[in-house]
Amino acid sequence: MSPFLPEHAAVWFEIPATDLDRARRFYGAVLQNTLYDMEGGPNPMIRFAARDENAIAGHLYPGKPAAEGTGPTIHLAVDAPLEGAMERVTANGGKVVSPIISIPAGRFVYCLDPDGNSFGLFV
Repeated sequence: MSPFLPEHAAVWFEIPATDLDRARRFYGAVLQNTLYDMEGGPNPMIRFAARDENAIAGHLYPGKPAAEGTGPTIHLAVDAPLEGAMERVTANGGKVVSPIISIPAGRFVYCLDPDGNSFGLFV
C-alpha cells in the first residue's frame, strides 16, 4: 500500500483568542486585509481572507491560548516588504521574536500576537 499523499499537508488552522475584536484588528492590520465573520460554526469565528472561498485558510475563535510562545506556529502570507509587516506587528501590540530568516522558498520571521500565540510572517 502506498502512503497517503495529500495535495496540502495542512488544510485549516484555528487561532484561539481571548478578545475576538482585538484579534481581528491585530491580524487585519498586520496582514493588511479584512477578516470576516463566519456563519454556521459551533461558536463565533472570524475567517482569514484568502483568494477564494475554497482556499486553505483558517479562523480566530474564542478560546484559551497556550502559554506565550509554546503552542503550534502557523506561517501567514504577507505582502512584501517583510520589514513593514514586522513594524505593524509591534505597532498593534504583538512582538517580533526572531530576526528575518531566509530559506530557498522565501523569507520569514517569528512573532507573537497579543495573546501570545506564535505565528510566522512569510514573504
